[in-house]
Amino acid sequence: MSSVSLWQPGRDLDGVAQVLYSCVHAGASVSFILPFSMEESRAYWREKVMPGAWAGTRRVLVARADSGEIAGTVQVDLATPPNQRHRAEVAKLLVHPDFRRRGLGRAMMVEAEQQARAAGRSLITLDTRSDDAGEALYLSMSYVLAGKIPGYARGPIEPGLEGTSFFYKSLAAKVR
Repeated sequence: MSSVSLWQPGRDLDGVAQVLYSCVHAGASVSFILPFSMEESRAYWREKVMPGAWAGTRRVLVARADSGEIAGTVQVDLATPPNQRHRAEVAKLLVHPDFRRRGLGRAMMVEAEQQARAAGRSLITLDTRSDDAGEALYLSMSYVLAGKIPGYARGPIEPGLEGTSFFYKSLAAKVR
């Protein structure tokens, strides 16, 4: 695997859309439910992600396979209210099912933390489906479980409601 880098908004739209599409179809609980089409995935990136990436309020990272194919992505949301400019939020850590268990999630999270620090943020927050593999990753990276909310969101495949776990981590950075 090659290194994690910033995504150029609009470039490789199909690559990031394919990662999201594949993850949702593999059961990832990341705001979408089946049926979920590639066009819906492209629309999410065009309408929800690109504007923030262009404005500099959302840093989008991608991990590429040796072939150049996008194998994973994560977002660092810096669009916080004036009283929360010390914090960043991680959103949609996604690793394509074909590339899991290779350290990509951890590598993208390390770079997400660096992006938050570079933006002068001293706190990073995130949420994930409770009892998912993500929980173990975040705990192994010194994130603190703030709490769990049962019945927080519907899963992507089954109609039942699932719990969500909220995490935070202090970063060694100067506050703007």
